[in-house]
Amino acid sequence: MTDPGWVPQSCTLPTTERPLRVAEWDGLFTERLAGVSRLEPLRVRLELSGGAGVQERVRDLAERESGCCSFFTFTATADMARVCLDITVDQTHEPVLDALAARAHALMGNGHE
Repeated sequence: MTDPGWVPQSCTLPTTERPLRVAEWDGLFTERLAGVSRLEPLRVRLELSGGAGVQERVRDLAERESGCCSFFTFTATADMARVCLDITVDQTHEPVLDALAARAHALMGNGHE
């Protein structure tokens, strides 16, 4: 995901800001990610451990990501213990979803003992 080759041309985030956004996702995955599920070919669910401010953090990051990559659709649901973030894309952007899911798998739990 850090390779700029996977970023579609439709992304409007300035190139210089992309490493910062990747770092935000990495931090979330490392600190909170408890599971990654491929529900459908064009839909991934991230299950994150809950806690103070987690839901707001997830929604803020998803909203900003939608602002530069409008092909993403994010749906966040939460209860006291977890936040689920469903991410869907169109067929054209399936490789981007694949890269995001692979990154999530690679970082899942790296921040936990």
